Amino acid sequence: MRHSLASSIAAGCAAVLALPVSLAAPAAAEVPQTLQPPPSLSALPPAPDLSGATQSLPLEPLTGDSDRSLGGGADGTDAQGLTRLDVQPFSLVGVVWDDPAAALHGTVQVRTRSAADGTWSPWQDVETHNDDHGADPDTAEGAGRALKGSTAPLWVGDSDGVEIRVQGEEPLPEGLRLELVDPGEDPAEAAPDPEPEGTPVVAPAISPVSRTAVAALVQAGLGAAEAAVSAVNAQLAPYGAAWIPALSKEATEFTVPYAPYAQPAAEFKEPAEELAVLPAEAAPAPAAAKPYIGPRPKIITRKGWGADERIREKGFVYTKSIKAAFVHHSATGNNYTCAQAPSVLRSIYRYHVLSSGWRDFGYNFAVDKCGNIYEGRAGGVAKPVLGAHTLGFNTNSMGIAVLGTFSKTTPPAAAVTAVARLTAWKLGLHGVNPKGTSYLVSGGGNLYAKGKTVRFNAIAGHRDGFATECPGARLYGKLGTARVSSAKYQGRS
Repeated sequence: MRHSLASSIAAGCAAVLALPVSLAAPAAAEVPQTLQPPPSLSALPPAPDLSGATQSLPLEPLTGDSDRSLGGGADGTDAQGLTRLDVQPFSLVGVVWDDPAAALHGTVQVRTRSAADGTWSPWQDVETHNDDHGADPDTAEGAGRALKGSTAPLWVGDSDGVEIRVQGEEPLPEGLRLELVDPGEDPAEAAPDPEPEGTPVVAPAISPVSRTAVAALVQAGLGAAEAAVSAVNAQLAPYGAAWIPALSKEATEFTVPYAPYAQPAAEFKEPAEELAVLPAEAAPAPAAAKPYIGPRPKIITRKGWGADERIREKGFVYTKSIKAAFVHHSATGNNYTCAQAPSVLRSIYRYHVLSSGWRDFGYNFAVDKCGNIYEGRAGGVAKPVLGAHTLGFNTNSMGIAVLGTFSKTTPPAAAVTAVARLTAWKLGLHGVNPKGTSYLVSGGGNLYAKGKTVRFNAIAGHRDGFATECPGARLYGKLGTARVSSAKYQGRS
C-alpha cells in the first residue's frame, strides 16, 4: 500500500534474509558536528497528513443460516460475526471489547478481499490472547478508562472487503467490535542509503535541547507533539531526522559520558504548548574507562516510519533504568514485505492507541524481517522509557517486538542479529551484560504475584514473565544466540 519510506530498506532485504548472525560492526556513520537545527529548517514544508483511519464495526449474533455459513455450530455456543462486507480500504484487523479484564475464550477468524485483484483470502486465525501485553496494573496507563480488551492485531495487506466469525467456548465478552485499520500514507522522506565504507568518525558536540530550538521546529512546520518527540533524540541526531545514524564502537564509547538516559522514575511532562525540554538537573553519568557497550545501530525514528504524534497521550513516562530486554513477536503474521514494515508499525500504533486505549505504541523498539530497527514508544531511544509490553514487568525493562509470528516459522537471521545489536547498545548504556541475569519486581501477573522478585536473563522472552506463547517457540529458541552475539558486540568474551 505505502512504499515510499522503505525504498532503500527493501534494496538489501533479499541478501540479508539468508545470512547467518554476523558480529561485524556496521560501517561507522559521521556524527554531526552540531545537533542544533540545520540552517535550512525554516524552509521545511508543512508536515503531511499521515493519519490513516480506523473503521470500528459492531459484531452481530450469528444464528441459523448465517451461523452455519460462517462455520458456527448448532450446539448453542456463543457465536458472533459479520458476513461479507464492502468496506473502506484497510490493511490490519483486530477485535476489541468493552471490559479489558474479560477474556475471549474461543476462536476468531477473518478473511479479507484483496484491493488489488478482488480475490478473497482463506480464513485466517487471529491470536485471541493479548492480555499479556499492556501496561502494569497499578500504573496510570494500566488503570486508564479508555482501555479495552483486545485480540492481537493481524496484518492482511491492502483490502477492501472483510468477513469475520468469532466462536466462543463460553459466553463472549460484551461489546465485540471489528477494528479495520488503514495505516495512511508513508512519509515522503525515505530511509537513508548505507553509509559508505571508511566514513570518518567525528566526536559529537553535545548541545542541550533548548525551548527556542524546539519552538523553531514548530514554526518551521512540525507539529508541537512531533517537535517534542524529535527533541528528546536531539543529542543523537539532527532535529526532525528520519533516522539516527549508526556509530562505530569507538564513537559510541565516546558518547557514553553524555548519554541522556540518567533520569528519575517519573513522568516527563511536556510544557503546556507541548514543547519537550530536557531536565536541567539530569547530570551526565561519569564515563567508564572501557565501557562494555556495543556500537549504536541505525534506528529509524518515529518520524521516519510516519507516526502520527497527535493521537498519543501528551508527555513521556520513564522508569529508573533498563535491567533487562523482553523479546516479543508482534503476532501480526509474516505476510508483509520490508517495504511495508512502516505501514505495519503505523497500523499497530493506531490499534494500540485508538482501538485498545493505550497511551502510545506498546513496545520500546521494533525489528522487521530484514533487520531494520525502529523507535517505538516516544520518549527518546537512549532513555529508560516505560513501555506497555510485558504485563507485570514493564518497570526497569524494555520491550522489543520482532514483526511477525514465530510459533512455527523460524525468524530470519537478520532479525536475530538486529536484536543482538540493539541490546548490545541499549543494555550497555546501563552496564548490563547480555549473557547475565537481572532481578525485577513483579507488578502482578499470571506467573508471579505482585511484589515478588524474579530473576531473568538480561535478554528474556515474553513467556519468561507471563504465561504466554509469545515470542513464539522458534524466536524464543534463538534468544541464546542473541545473548552470545550481543555480549560479543559489547566486547565481552
